[in-house]
Amino acid sequence: MKIKRVPTIRKKIAHLRWYIGALLAVAAAINYIDRQTLSVASSRIKSDLHISQIQYGHTVQMFLLSYTIMYAVSGLLVDRWGVRKSLAIFSCWWSIANMLNMFARTALSLSTFSFLLGMGEPGIYNAAGRATSEWFPPKERAFVNGLVNMGSSVGAVVATPLVAWLILWQGWRFAFLVTGLLGLVWIVPWLLFYHLPERHSRLGDAELSHIREGEVVRNQGPRLGIGKLLKRRDTWGLMLVRFLSDPLWWFYLFWMPSFLQEQRGFALSQIAALGWLPYFAAGMGSLLGGWGSNILIVPGRSVLRARLLPMACCAAIMPINLLIPRLSSIASVLTMLSITAFSYMAWKTNLMTLTNDLYPTESIGTISGILMTGSGIGGFLFQWLIAIIAQHFSYNSVFYIIGFLHPAAFIVCYLTVRPRRSTPELVPLGS
Repeated sequence: MKIKRVPTIRKKIAHLRWYIGALLAVAAAINYIDRQTLSVASSRIKSDLHISQIQYGHTVQMFLLSYTIMYAVSGLLVDRWGVRKSLAIFSCWWSIANMLNMFARTALSLSTFSFLLGMGEPGIYNAAGRATSEWFPPKERAFVNGLVNMGSSVGAVVATPLVAWLILWQGWRFAFLVTGLLGLVWIVPWLLFYHLPERHSRLGDAELSHIREGEVVRNQGPRLGIGKLLKRRDTWGLMLVRFLSDPLWWFYLFWMPSFLQEQRGFALSQIAALGWLPYFAAGMGSLLGGWGSNILIVPGRSVLRARLLPMACCAAIMPINLLIPRLSSIASVLTMLSITAFSYMAWKTNLMTLTNDLYPTESIGTISGILMTGSGIGGFLFQWLIAIIAQHFSYNSVFYIIGFLHPAAFIVCYLTVRPRRSTPELVPLGS
């Protein structure tokens, strides 16, 4: 006798969107662990491979060159392939590329592998931006962007002691192998868990209604092509903002461990013990920056003003970098670095959320790629400047420069994307 198979009803998962947000944050953390492996290991690599500061600067430039190009390309791929498929491919690519660094023997091979790493790494942010628009209502998006940024910061926090410990235990080549494996493991739960809200069998009707509640009317328009996006003044303004503001973070990512070891005399064990503090502060800035922006959103007031006010506060703090060269104690230096990192990530969280507020959901990946062009060009040029300064002078001049970048970036942002009377407010669909 044949037994009929009884169809099963899959149990709904409460607050499913936050599980999606957590997966994105973990991906961002792994992404940063992989790129930070080079940063933490940089002093050992420069010594073992006899690489100069300028050659190391070229290695970072190769990363940023491919990162910038692929940020735009990956944005198009996210819009074409969707979040689920594209992010799985990106994670696989950057994980394998990171592991290849263990085979580096010369400055050229290190630069080549860094170039390959940069090709895969930017996709996480385009995918996360679109996933945020797909899975979260507008009032929660700044916090989710902050959560993803915090994931990046957590990755940097974890990478510092983890990579330092791996280097002290088995050497820097082994560190690249271990950190590269993390992204390959992450792909498994991602493919099992992520689907569009309307197609997710574990998403309840009430949560789906909540996700679609309060959508911005202007964000429901058709997808905008590159040509139309480039005709908008705010697109060029935000590109210039990224050009001016992001070099600070590239310096903190790729040069801060070298600065602490080579100019401040830190041992690798001290980097493991204390070098994570600025990155931890950056994670707090991501969350609190998004939270502070969200509480400023009230009916009848411009959403853009809620983003710009925290950004103005962060920009006003950045000139404290001018004090860092004059500080003598380790505690004071780490405190100033941490305040700067906190302010930068609070700034970046609101800047990222502006993209979600200003552009249609179907174009988030594309516009994110376009805006990253400004970040990549700024970072690429700044790496060249840092390398020359570090090779022939000291890092002090770098801090004098980055102290003024964010005030200038905020002026540009205010003039190009400032709220206008014609800017629509958040209103529920159908109202």
